[in-house]
Amino acid sequence: VQLQASGGGLVQAGDSLTLTCVGSGRTLSSYRMGWFRQAPGKEREFLVDIDWRGGRSDYANSVKGRFTISRDNAEDTVYLHMNSLKPEDTATYYCAARYEFTSQYNYWGRGTLVTVSS
Repeated sequence: VQLQASGGGLVQAGDSLTLTCVGSGRTLSSYRMGWFRQAPGKEREFLVDIDWRGGRSDYANSVKGRFTISRDNAEDTVYLHMNSLKPEDTATYYCAARYEFTSQYNYWGRGTLVTVSS
């Protein structure tokens, strides 16, 4: 499966932004989907994931209550809705896919850069 993330840009602190991840080559309904980010000079950080049915989601504490993941399997698309953005949210954001029965994400998309100005 190929993944393409988009929707990043330059926003101000407090703004909202929605990132989109579109899959191709194979339906995303086969996969658990996740969002990650990596800030310059920092390690990649897990943010949130969602099971194949769009049910259970797990959030990192850093984004809990501000970010929401959703998916539309009919459109092979996963979204990351980000509210109350902070300068520390500045990073390149990646979507990824894995099978439910595995622990590692096997498929990664190209990232999309989000820059939050203060």
